[in-house]
Amino acid sequence: MKKKQWQGWGPGEQAEQHYLIQPRALAGGGDIRHVSEFLRASGWRDKSQPGGPLFMESPDRTVRLSYSPHTQPGGWTIRGAARGPQAEWEVLLGRHTPVEIIAGLTDQLAQPRSAHAPNVWAPLEEQQWRTRTEGMHYVATSPDGLAWMHFRQNTDGRAPWWAGAQDGQGIGWSAQFTSSTPMHLVEAFSAALASPEPVMRPRGRVPHSAQITATSVSVLPSQLSAWQQARVTAARAATWARNSARSTRPRTTTRAHAAADGARTRR
Repeated sequence: MKKKQWQGWGPGEQAEQHYLIQPRALAGGGDIRHVSEFLRASGWRDKSQPGGPLFMESPDRTVRLSYSPHTQPGGWTIRGAARGPQAEWEVLLGRHTPVEIIAGLTDQLAQPRSAHAPNVWAPLEEQQWRTRTEGMHYVATSPDGLAWMHFRQNTDGRAPWWAGAQDGQGIGWSAQFTSSTPMHLVEAFSAALASPEPVMRPRGRVPHSAQITATSVSVLPSQLSAWQQARVTAARAATWARNSARSTRPRTTTRAHAAADGARTRR
């Protein structure tokens, strides 16, 4: 196991041992606040009951997110209501899905949709994932063979997406997307899944898997807090900017008497 020491420690703080996990797909679930705090800072309503599972709702009430570790199989459920041409959709993610990968999708729920045409396979191909066809299905597999992304065309006309990861000991997770799931959300998920960046886990939360690399790092509590707060602050700033832009749009019409006054002064 590798050991690394982070620089810039301040006086009066005790460093804590954490681990950088690669590949991220096998890092385990992580802290669900990585997802929920960003959404809360983006204006989502936390409608969770005390002591109950996480339950959040988008500002326009069209998307709902829940997380429950107690039900079987347990995990995340994201549901979007039908709206205009967009049909109702649903995403189910196992409870061991890393929160950093889930956030790839959920962060997009709190941001304006990009104008570019989404391409689910592009982020995977950029990271040298292997792609192949299996009959009517299309499959992408990570270079280490531990993670996958499937597009399945069923005989009943449905075309759902399926993703997941599993190590040699059978430890892993899966995610299912209905065929009506907005494609830019599936693309955001695939980009987070394929990212080569490691994710951090505290001591005691490192999965027992022979397929992961765990690099030990010493981190100050203030550093962890600053990183978490930076993510929340960015969400609040983006939300404030969007709300301000909506409320300060200039008028597109000119009052008739103002135009007349202007005409009289140009004699």
